[in-house]
Amino acid sequence: MTELAEVANVLGVARPDRPLADPFQLIRKIEDGLPLRALERVMGLVAPGDANFKYRVIPKASLARRQHEKRLTANESERLARIAGIWSFACDVWGNAEDARGFLFRPHAMLGDRRPIDVVIDGEVGAQVVDGILGRLKYGSAA
Repeated sequence: MTELAEVANVLGVARPDRPLADPFQLIRKIEDGLPLRALERVMGLVAPGDANFKYRVIPKASLARRQHEKRLTANESERLARIAGIWSFACDVWGNAEDARGFLFRPHAMLGDRRPIDVVIDGEVGAQVVDGILGRLKYGSAA
């Protein structure tokens, strides 16, 4: 499964048996705003024991407005897709969800003792740094 196909699967907008036709389909879905159920799906995978974690991703008042629209904004969708991508890579590197969560929610020295998940939520540059750490872990460099 390609990386984007796995991100689409994590977001719940495609499945392994029904993949997206091309990467631009995922881009269009993000630009149009992912369905609200994508947030619940990703939060159920990333932070299943923390019902309030979703408010770190989408503020509570904004999420209340989205309940009526049933759709996230493009910016919120992009943030959620970024988290889904890092989640997918962490699961690949660590081999299971529990260890991936351990990595994402534990402070890391290379991030100034910040948790990788917090750095990913904060922005694309932080996600690239976490992606780099995961890449070094996967391919045997110091991380």
